[in-house]
Amino acid sequence: MTTVAPAPEALTDHTGKPRPMFDMPLTYEQARLGMAFHEAGHAVLSMAYGMHIAKSKVIAWEPEPGKWAVTGSTRSQAHNTPPWHYAAQCAAGEIAHVQYLMAYGLWTPERAAACAADHDRELAIDVLAQFGFRLGRDHVPEGGKSWGMVRGMARRKVCHLWREIWTVAHAMTERTVLTGDEIAALTGLVNPPFEGVRNDDADH
Repeated sequence: MTTVAPAPEALTDHTGKPRPMFDMPLTYEQARLGMAFHEAGHAVLSMAYGMHIAKSKVIAWEPEPGKWAVTGSTRSQAHNTPPWHYAAQCAAGEIAHVQYLMAYGLWTPERAAACAADHDRELAIDVLAQFGFRLGRDHVPEGGKSWGMVRGMARRKVCHLWREIWTVAHAMTERTVLTGDEIAALTGLVNPPFEGVRNDDADH
């Protein structure tokens, strides 16, 4: 853990607004592993859906003596990814984070609520809108899907790939940063080759 705060862009959403911060009453090690599960959820589902992963990492720092904070980042390329698969991998971080709490006997309603990742939902809504697909926050828009439906898709995939997510999360909390190729080697999934320039990468 570093005493230096991460770069501002690591703490903002895709629109440049600060991501909301939540208190989660866990030890540093528990919170760090939980964030690793969040990022592993993004990375594993993205790769399973045919997306290229550049890297996935946990970020931890000490904002003031005796205090700590954690976040994470997964950089991926969604070239030719079906829109609803893209949305499901956006939802996978939060789903894997809550599943981690349940698997480790740490779940409480308050901790589950603190796993909320509205920035991932808003990213999915905005990206899909660019391609004419309608994703509703709390309703099913005509011809589209609700975020609840997308979360259901993600939950099924997270359960199916839980072994891979568990493996990546534990490796990430030990190494801090994993490349896409390292994730592929750990899981047996294929990291598709990078195509084009990185100006359309998604960062969760």
